[in-house]
Amino acid sequence: MPASSARMQTKAVTLDADQVLFDLEDATAPSEKTGARAIAVESLKTLDFGRRCVSVRVNGVDTAWCYRDVVEVVEAAGDRLDTVILPKAEAPADVFFLDRLLGQIERAQGFPAGRIGIEVLIESAAGLQHVDEIARASARVQALIFGPGDLSASLGLDHLTIGTLDSDYPADIWHYALMRILVAARVNGLLAIDGPYAAFADLAGLERSARRTAALGFDGKWVIHPSQIETVNRIYSPDPATYARAEGILSAYRQATESEGRGAVRYAGEMIDEATAKMAESVARRGRWLGLQPTGVTAPPHRTS
Repeated sequence: MPASSARMQTKAVTLDADQVLFDLEDATAPSEKTGARAIAVESLKTLDFGRRCVSVRVNGVDTAWCYRDVVEVVEAAGDRLDTVILPKAEAPADVFFLDRLLGQIERAQGFPAGRIGIEVLIESAAGLQHVDEIARASARVQALIFGPGDLSASLGLDHLTIGTLDSDYPADIWHYALMRILVAARVNGLLAIDGPYAAFADLAGLERSARRTAALGFDGKWVIHPSQIETVNRIYSPDPATYARAEGILSAYRQATESEGRGAVRYAGEMIDEATAKMAESVARRGRWLGLQPTGVTAPPHRTS
């Protein structure tokens, strides 16, 4: 939501989103950026965001607004913030700058050291080239986010709608970028988040876009309109049957290894082992976070012959 819109910020607390983002960058006009900081601070201090992750996207380090965005918002409301989102990061030095500035503010304001995380938008050719170094630039970094709009411009593509897949290229034009971001995230224990789909009235297109990155293993996707939330929540959440199967696999594997001293077991028509259990744990962890119940397990374990 624009950091300049108190109305949209008030509405955000009613929406079924995992994260709310106060945007001082692209969603806030240059003429409103300075005043938007105070509006965001007031909302941060007065609204109850529940269990949602609460974030502010500041302007890039190469702009005239970045350091004042951080100082004015984090000093006043840092105790209500979970992360600061850094756009257009192109080198580790960009993350170093924000890390040091946050550290100084935490010390000055008495906030717990290192509590405020950093999420990094990868949205330029240089950022993609240096994504591995950026991902490990600070212990504060929690997520890498794919920025299709600015990356499209940086690469010289002819796209005019952010996040769409239409192209004369016969394959997925974003596959390389997405995999670079995903691998860098996983190597460093970070979340990988897909960027927005700007055609908010095109829910079928949104679903195609989301299914593509969910299949790759991305953890979620930004939305720019409330109408997109249900689709994205559904696609990136394990369905109850998949979650139940994951828990069943884990239960069968634990029994095989702990009680019977075996490293493999037959379960629901397939052989499962340590690799299968790791896959199941990834699904189960997300299901537990969402509060799903492990009912309807597909089949009991069977002994190997």
